Amino acid sequence: MPLRATYRLQFHRDFGFAAAAEIVPYLADLGVSHVYASPILLARAGSAHGYDIVDHNRLNPELGSEAEFEAFGAALRQYGLGLILDFVPNHMGVGADNPFWRDVLEWGESSDYAGWFDIDWQPDTPGLAGKVLVAVLGEQYGAALAGGHLALGYDPARGGFDVTAYDSHVLPVHPALYGEVLGRRHRVLERLGDAFAHLAAFRPHEKDRARDLKERLRGEVEGSDAVRRALDEALARFHGTPGDQASWARLDRLIAQQRWRIAFFRVAADDINYRRFFNVNELTGLRMEQPAVFDHAHGFVFQLIADGVLDGLRIDHIDGLYDPKAYCLRVRAKSPRPITLHVEKILGPHEALREDWLADGTTGYETTNLLTGLLTDPKGEAALTQFYRRFTGDRRPFARIAREAKLTCIDNEFASELSALASAAARIAQSNPLSADFTRHGLRRALREIIASFRVYRTYIDEEGATTADREEILRAVAEARIANGDIDASVYDFLASLLTTDIVDEPGSGYSRQEVVVFAMRFQQVTGPVMAKGVEDTAFYRYMRFIAANEVGGEPGRLGVAASAFHEANRRRQKDAPLTLLTTSTHDTKRGEDLRARLAVLASMPPAYVAAVERWTERLSQAFADRETTPDPADLLLLFQTLIGLWPQDGDGGDAETLRERVRAAMEKSVREAKLNTGWAAPNATYEAALMEVVDALFADAGFTEDLSAFVADLAPAGAANSLTQAVLKLTIPGAPDIYQGAESWDFSLVDPDNRRPVDFARRREALSQATASRDRALTAEDVLSGFAKTAAVQRLLGLRRDRPALFAAPYEALATEDDSLVAFMRGERTERLIVVAHRFPGGAPPQGTVALPEGRYHDVLRRRDIAAPAGGLPIGEILTALPVAVLVAGAGAKA
Repeated sequence: MPLRATYRLQFHRDFGFAAAAEIVPYLADLGVSHVYASPILLARAGSAHGYDIVDHNRLNPELGSEAEFEAFGAALRQYGLGLILDFVPNHMGVGADNPFWRDVLEWGESSDYAGWFDIDWQPDTPGLAGKVLVAVLGEQYGAALAGGHLALGYDPARGGFDVTAYDSHVLPVHPALYGEVLGRRHRVLERLGDAFAHLAAFRPHEKDRARDLKERLRGEVEGSDAVRRALDEALARFHGTPGDQASWARLDRLIAQQRWRIAFFRVAADDINYRRFFNVNELTGLRMEQPAVFDHAHGFVFQLIADGVLDGLRIDHIDGLYDPKAYCLRVRAKSPRPITLHVEKILGPHEALREDWLADGTTGYETTNLLTGLLTDPKGEAALTQFYRRFTGDRRPFARIAREAKLTCIDNEFASELSALASAAARIAQSNPLSADFTRHGLRRALREIIASFRVYRTYIDEEGATTADREEILRAVAEARIANGDIDASVYDFLASLLTTDIVDEPGSGYSRQEVVVFAMRFQQVTGPVMAKGVEDTAFYRYMRFIAANEVGGEPGRLGVAASAFHEANRRRQKDAPLTLLTTSTHDTKRGEDLRARLAVLASMPPAYVAAVERWTERLSQAFADRETTPDPADLLLLFQTLIGLWPQDGDGGDAETLRERVRAAMEKSVREAKLNTGWAAPNATYEAALMEVVDALFADAGFTEDLSAFVADLAPAGAANSLTQAVLKLTIPGAPDIYQGAESWDFSLVDPDNRRPVDFARRREALSQATASRDRALTAEDVLSGFAKTAAVQRLLGLRRDRPALFAAPYEALATEDDSLVAFMRGERTERLIVVAHRFPGGAPPQGTVALPEGRYHDVLRRRDIAAPAGGLPIGEILTALPVAVLVAGAGAKA
């Protein structure tokens, strides 16, 4: 089925396959071609998002039965819709519910799955050789042990032993050590223990032998009360008295011999020895470059593709993979039939998706920021900057804040990854007399500066070496690192530049191992992406509050506004290079919903009113909290005020005032913890957070403030709603495949995750769509724009147009000239078959003037349901944009949608 438009659904245990099947008729009426499903494979119990997969070859039973999934697929086919799956190849959730990871913890390097995960079995950290660090304790290991928070237990289902932390984290005991548990006080248990102690004699079949012995143990325990009592007594010897460290010595000795080391969660930053998803200890990286791992992970989805159930894959976190290009090509080669292939990839300002990946496009973050930027008046940037600097006292440009945030994250969250890279670089350096004097410490310092200097998430060096684009990015980062820290010897930077580009082994006889150099460069690439994500998206974006609508995934908060010429060029390039790229304005990752951002964009057209309002509100707070010792940081206040402006009053799905207050409290708590300045996730500052929450509560309870806020938003809301409509129309008409995030065909005033995964009121949306269907032939009005009805109606009409006249949306893209830079206009098609879109970019500013150079002819206005004639020379803008901020004009037969 051709891809026209997608509708993203977030599956979880409260919205499963049966619920999805119920809304399929609604989605068909809306006009999308495909459902775009969040991960549906077996994830950790209770997962709210599905990205912590523990088995790629099973459906998640929390979402429904196989029969319910089949019924969902049947409903899609009945209504002519396809299915695209968000697939997670980069990582898996860890824990007892992941049988592969559990086997690794049980058997260590001899596990059949040890090669599935990116584990460094010989790290530099003392005491970690041959072990996996499991950093899950909420306190120091010794304190957890002495406090009785670690316990040895028996699992009757498998006849095995585990160490449990806090009754939740379950770590298997190595079977060769069962003898130490079973002891010598009971004949049956002693004999079994002796057999377990001699498993090595059965190598390489010791696992089969252990499985048989476990079954025998299980049978003996189930079949004899005396054996059961003896086992309980054996286990009791490993239990101590809480508070008495010495009483836990036996358990301590047993733990010390395992293939894992349990530790305080803060130890992970320095000592973790497996690749994670970003800095999340509970998500371990997969070696998807290994054919056996790839085949296992894709077996089920390839079967769904072969069966006609799946039509496409959205590849999560493509930048985490060792070799993204090879992965994409392997998917293409092994897929049982042609599919669409989209990759979740954040592109830098001057970066393009690699053509040789053979992907259909990205998941659309660049479009999110393109459209927000287009609707943001750059003329307001100077005033907003001046006010931000005066209000916060922070004059640093965003680029400097971002670099400092990346360095903070490297030091505090990715120290182990940096140390591993430094050790590898030192080993390579010491293999050749020319570089033997480069020390691990010096290389570590330089690598830290280089990683923090990257402006893209990563490069894509592979066995073939560096492309021109890769080499340019690396050399630019090295040059910036030299400037940032010139105290490091220049020769260290030179060495690392040649190492990271692999130029050091380009010529024969280099004296270095090409294999070691290429592996180092490719491993390095898997580190820069997480640092960029955590340092910029999840730290700097919560520190720089000049204009939060620009603080979005893949965005550039340091620059406000997108010129019409840049908008047109991006659209032309997308149509040429990746015409099926997804176009999104809201996702499960966006920090603010599309309509909240659209409203905030208006602030750039009215800085004086915004500044005056913030000063009034700040003065009100200053009077109320004059005697408080701890008050919120000015930047956090700006975040709060902008959030309230964008959100107020609650939309139809937002709940009552109390619900709205709780949503704001949760979003503010997450934001200030992510900023890592006044508080944080690892060590929350209860005093600061309480002060911030007190301010939130006080504002909601202050009738004078809420009246003032309501009046300010009432002046702002019409322009914000106009922006929302324009944004939706542009997304549905520019080159690419529009994606609608669940519920966002109506208002989307969501806050940061998990707020953007709140339940969607589909009954309300069905009613709105029914009204839109009944009103299909009437003109949309300014009142419809303000109520949100125009957005729903426009989405339905334009999706219908895409369905009925697909050639229009495959036609060439051409920018149309306007006399006012607050306007943007373009045409799709040629001769008598044309689609023309004209939009006012800044409805919060002055009315647009002049004419738009429309090709001469007659057109049907899809939103106003009228026919208009354009003479030679175009039409005055006042005749095009009546009542609405945007127009969609169609020429040719069957123009109505």
